[in-house]
Amino acid sequence: MPHATTPWWDKDAHRDRRPFLSARGQITRAVRRWFEDQGFTEVEAAALQVSPGNEAHLHAFSTEAIGPDGRRAAMHLHTSPEFAAKKLLAAGETKIFDLARVWRNRERGPLHHPEFTLLEWYRTDAPYETLMEDCARLLALAAETVSARVLTWRGAEADPFAEPERVSVAETYERFAGIDLLATVGEGGATDREALAAAAAGAGIRVAADDTWADIFSRVMVEKVEPNLGFGRPAILCEYPTAEAALARPKPADPRVAERFELYACGVELANAFGELTDPVEQRRRFIAEMDEKARVYGERYPLDEDFLAALAHMPAASGAALGFDRLVMLASGAQRIEQVIWTPVAEV
Repeated sequence: MPHATTPWWDKDAHRDRRPFLSARGQITRAVRRWFEDQGFTEVEAAALQVSPGNEAHLHAFSTEAIGPDGRRAAMHLHTSPEFAAKKLLAAGETKIFDLARVWRNRERGPLHHPEFTLLEWYRTDAPYETLMEDCARLLALAAETVSARVLTWRGAEADPFAEPERVSVAETYERFAGIDLLATVGEGGATDREALAAAAAGAGIRVAADDTWADIFSRVMVEKVEPNLGFGRPAILCEYPTAEAALARPKPADPRVAERFELYACGVELANAFGELTDPVEQRRRFIAEMDEKARVYGERYPLDEDFLAALAHMPAASGAALGFDRLVMLASGAQRIEQVIWTPVAEV
C-alpha cells in the first residue's frame, strides 16, 4: 500500500483502492433496486438547511446564503437529511429513501470522514421493529452483492446472514459493566446523575466532577458496551433511555426508554433508527435542551428549524433509519479505512 502521504489520485494508490470503489458501485445499485422493489421512492434532500441538526455533539459546516438583494443569512450543510425527509412525510410521501451526501465537522479517522453518505429511509405506519428487519436484509444484500461470506473489520468478523442479536441498552450495561442503568432513570425519563456516577465508578469508569449523566452514559457505552457488540453475528442495541433519544418516541410499555436502536457489526456502529417523535412541543423542548448542552460544552448553538417543527404536527406515525453507507461497503468489501471506499476523499487539514 502506498505511503500515507501519497495523494489519492496517484495511479498506484488508485489501483489499490479500485476494488473497494467497484464494490461501492455494485452495492449502491443493489440497494437502490431493493428499495424500489419494496415500493420506496428515492428522494434527494437539499444539503443547505436552516439548521444542520440539533444534537449537542454534532458539528456542522456553516456558510452564508446571499440573496439577489444582498441580504445575508446563515446556512448549514446538513448532518443528516432527516428534517427534509420528515417534511416530505408531512407532504404525503409514505415510503422514501435517500442516499444522501452529508457533512460533519470535527470528524476524521478510520471510520469517520467530514463528507460521507447516509442511507436514510422512512416507513409511515410501520413499527420500528420493521426497520430492524430492513437492516438485517441490507447486511445480507451487501454481502451477497460482492460475494462476501462474512463482514470484516480489523480482524473481527460477523455473519451477515445470521439473525442479529437483539439486546436492550439496559441489558448490555448489566452484562458488560455490572450497572443497573434503569435504576438511574425516573418514570418520566428524568435522569439521576449521582446514581449513575456511583455505579460507573464502581465499575472502574473514570468520572469527572463536572460530568453530566449523559457524559457518564456515553463513557460507559464507549468503554464497556460498544467493544462487545456485533462479533460473530450483528447486534441490534435497542431501548435507549429517553434522554438519549432526542428524536424518538417513548415506548408505550416503559416511557423510561425510547423506540431507538443502533445496528452493530464487528464492533462498528452501522445504523441508528427511531420510532419517530411527532409531538412538536416535546420535540422543541428536547432540541432546546440539546442546544443548551451544546452551548455549555462548545460555546455555540444551532438554530431550530421552525419549518420542520411546523411540519412535524402534520407528519403521520412513522419509523426511520440512517445507515452509514460507506461503513457498510467497508465491512462487505474488507476495506480498513473509510477513504478506501470514497471516490475523492476530502483534503486533510
